[in-house]
Amino acid sequence: MAAQTVASTTESTVDLGPAAALSCRECGHRVPLGPVFACQECFGPLEIAYDFSAYDAEELRKRIEAGPANIWRYAPLLPVPADVADKPNINPGWTKLVKADNLARELGVDAGKLFVKDDSGNPTHSFKDRVVAQALEAARAFGFTTLSCSSTGNLAGAVGAAAARAGFRSCVFIPHDLEQGKVVMAAVYGGELVGIEGNYDDVNRFCSELIGDPAGEGWGFVNVNLRPYYAEGSKTLAYEICEQLGWQLPDQLVVPIASGSQLTKIDKGLQELIKLGLVEDKPYKIFGAQALGCSPVSTAFKAGHDVVRPQKPDTIAKSLAIGNPADGPYVLDIARRTGGAVEDVTDEQVVEAIKLLARTEGVFAETAGGVTVGVTKKLLDNGLLDPSKSIVVLNTGDGLKTLDAVAGTGLTATIRPSLESFREAGLV
Repeated sequence: MAAQTVASTTESTVDLGPAAALSCRECGHRVPLGPVFACQECFGPLEIAYDFSAYDAEELRKRIEAGPANIWRYAPLLPVPADVADKPNINPGWTKLVKADNLARELGVDAGKLFVKDDSGNPTHSFKDRVVAQALEAARAFGFTTLSCSSTGNLAGAVGAAAARAGFRSCVFIPHDLEQGKVVMAAVYGGELVGIEGNYDDVNRFCSELIGDPAGEGWGFVNVNLRPYYAEGSKTLAYEICEQLGWQLPDQLVVPIASGSQLTKIDKGLQELIKLGLVEDKPYKIFGAQALGCSPVSTAFKAGHDVVRPQKPDTIAKSLAIGNPADGPYVLDIARRTGGAVEDVTDEQVVEAIKLLARTEGVFAETAGGVTVGVTKKLLDNGLLDPSKSIVVLNTGDGLKTLDAVAGTGLTATIRPSLESFREAGLV
């Protein structure tokens, strides 16, 4: 952080719409908008503070509904300039909210109550396009020339695509042993892709060192020095879900946990909608989902701890394989405050859930989606989810990126091109 700091005042000349300052989540200390991510007073995480005081709820709702079919319909609620939709970006968002009645029957949920928010429809087929599109606008505002990140795979592809579209150089860092589909997708956009020997936490530590070195000058690391802006992209999931439900809060949400940022920002988005009067205030529960092979937050929740103890990841759900999640403690707070929980499933249950979602709803999820569907089933079996109330399950990526997880799935039969062979195979 030392190479890129700002003065400790709350004034800023950067045009990022309603964003007013950066505020520490721990002590409340405010600094101007800039490429910093940790509080200079207590080293707590910084997040965006807004000025929404001029908004009228009805006018704001009409403005949103008249906006583009992407995340920029919510520009009045994001740290972006008013003309953001006119700039070259990958324009993600407004993905399908699938009414999952077939899956509901399998899981014992009342008809019309189960939904899958399918973010595999984004430009690079994961929710990471939302956060990267947001970070790109901050990178423009702060004059960065290189877009970078530490990534478990999906983020690398999203950064590569966004940088290519906007004319930025990109250089992204990943663990050396990621799924090949994600490696290819990150590399195809023409930027530099660097494998680091180690897991994601090793990659992230390296990137933090690079930011503090002169070699990192001019680099915008979307999930490090641009993290406060990047993280706000996840709020758009909350906005879309509520708008797609007819401007209503869901009763229950099941959200995957990697760093935990997505879950915390979904909660922030829901709270903003309530305070702005865009949805009626009512209780909702947020549930976190992890794979057993990387379940530091689930472990802490079940033990009643407030501190998340790091783990060494060992799971097929590599997009969630962050052993030391930055937002883990805040996830615990939200799960407990809302009456939710944090649960985990085995790799075998992840694979079963991927196939279940595909078979019932025609949605092919990556392993993270298998985690959320598997955890949803487990929560229902344990009586923690109410099957009579609305449930929104997040699928954050496309199964084509994690084909190895279901590699045993294949042909039903191989036959000769004749009716006789067809009948012999028992396919009649």
